[in-house]
Amino acid sequence: MQFTPTNGDFTFVSSTEAEELSGTINPQEIKLNMGTDGARDPYATTFLRQRGYGWLLEVEEDDNEESKPLLEELDIDLKDIYYKIRCVLMPMPSLGYNRQVVRDNPDFWGPLAVVLFFSMISIFGQFKVVSWIITIWIFGSLTIFLLARVLGGEVSFGQVLGVIGYSLLPLIVVAPMLVVIRGFDVVSTLVKLFGVFWAAYSAASLLVGEEFKTKKPLLIYPIFLLYIYFLSLYTGA
Repeated sequence: MQFTPTNGDFTFVSSTEAEELSGTINPQEIKLNMGTDGARDPYATTFLRQRGYGWLLEVEEDDNEESKPLLEELDIDLKDIYYKIRCVLMPMPSLGYNRQVVRDNPDFWGPLAVVLFFSMISIFGQFKVVSWIITIWIFGSLTIFLLARVLGGEVSFGQVLGVIGYSLLPLIVVAPMLVVIRGFDVVSTLVKLFGVFWAAYSAASLLVGEEFKTKKPLLIYPIFLLYIYFLSLYTGA
């Protein structure tokens, strides 16, 4: 007896009269169904889906994406920050640093770290100065930005914020010297002026471009005053 397959399925029956069972299978119609919902128990699968519990049969795919390092997630480039620090501390063109990267490629975490460090060395006996220094950094940079745009400069607030923040580094370098020479008024005053001029020159040489022409003093002067105020917050004078 020969059974003809229907739709590719075989039904095996028991018969005493059958001498042999045979059939044909088309290879193109063979489908492997491994690991699917109805592979083992199609009735249970249908029942769960009809009752709205089909989500129990779903298998979550493994997330193969590698987790990025924390510094990369926060967009922190330590090499870039270190290079910018050197550009600010050594502003002489003869040293060959590409100082324009401080202005043209601004970042937030580097200047914030510098401002926070300056705040930390300023908290001796005046802890409330910390929040005030950060406030002056933000609003002082905003003032310089608005003034620069009024004078025709092509700078963004992020660029000004970064340059003003990084340029606090000379004051951080000068601060330990002021502790040592505190008893020498004349020398202390000269060191303070040197630190302010150093910081103001680093910032002004990056922010005050050729587009200002004869208006450069109008932007350099408020930058100079801003760093005088920063230093006064440290010295308390």
